[in-house]
Parts: sequence; C-alpha cells; structure tokens
Amino acid sequence: MITFKDGPAGRRARLVGGPDVWEVIGAVRSIRESDPALVGDEVLEVVAETSGVPMPFLRAALAYWGDYPEEVDAFIDRARAEAAQARAGWERQQELLGR
Repeated sequence: MITFKDGPAGRRARLVGGPDVWEVIGAVRSIRESDPALVGDEVLEVVAETSGVPMPFLRAALAYWGDYPEEVDAFIDRARAEAAQARAGWERQQELLGR
C-alpha cells in the first residue's frame, strides 16, 4: 500500500492513490493534540472520516512510520518550517500594508 515518489523534497513514502505518509502521520498527531481523549482506532476513524483515506491505508502509513520514524518526522518538520516561513512572510506584508 506504500509507494515512493521523487520530487523537489526528495524521495517520499506515499500511500497508493493517496497522500504522503508524513501527511497521514501529521493528521494523526493533529487529532491527538486537538482531542487527547481519543485513542487508538478512535483517532484513526477521525482521520479516515476527514481525509477519505480508508483504514487499511492509514494502518499501512502507521506501520511505515513505525519502521522509519526519522524519515517521516523529517518531512513533517520541513513542512512545518516552510509553513511558518510562509506565514511570517505574509504577516510582514500585511504589516507593511497597514492591515
């Protein structure tokens, strides 16, 4: 259920016909942070419902992350840094425009 895709960020693990593994793991973490009372399959059910990714694919992404956490976490960290940089740039523009 895992394939690999090359791109500007390098080789990435990706669900067949779906998102990158790092995106799934990021979604799992986001759900856990927003509602710590959710555990196990409850977390995966929310991710499946909001993303449209079937449960077996979510489990495959989790298994991949379990085997290669450094690789997946590096993509998550990079995405967060790029998002923070983009937001900071937008905020500077808005400040300059007096908004």
